[in-house]
Amino acid sequence: MPRKLSHYDRAGKARMVDVSDKSVTHREAEASAFVAMKPAVLRALPKNPKGDPLEVARVAGIMAAKQTSNLIPMCHPLPLAHVEVTMRLCENGVAVTSKVTTTAATGVEMEALVAASVAALTVYDMCKALDKGIEIREIVLQRKSGGKSGDYARSPRKS
Repeated sequence: MPRKLSHYDRAGKARMVDVSDKSVTHREAEASAFVAMKPAVLRALPKNPKGDPLEVARVAGIMAAKQTSNLIPMCHPLPLAHVEVTMRLCENGVAVTSKVTTTAATGVEMEALVAASVAALTVYDMCKALDKGIEIREIVLQRKSGGKSGDYARSPRKS
């Protein structure tokens, strides 16, 4: 049986979900994104005149997670216990991961996705002078835990 979309009322109008009856539990989510770029742009990262693009992006991701309810209309403002954003240089780009934790009545999947997305956009912003063709790819929820819907882990991608 398919699940119903919770952000719509019976008349089909968008609504914020009432979470007042949900249990306050420990909830965590991890998301990722990939910023694909040419090797020449990767080599230039340490020489960026705007500063360290990866550190600026890491901080931007943390700040973005804290602003999620201001950006996504139906998201609840949440007390975030921890936000971690990491960057890893790869052969063909930058892998971005985020991990967000809370003790609340609703999950932090959107906060993790916003953190990864804004961090990836910041890498683009810091490097666009070298190549406008940089691509942001594969923004996905990797896993989540806690809450009524239980745990979720993304299946490994088949080639």
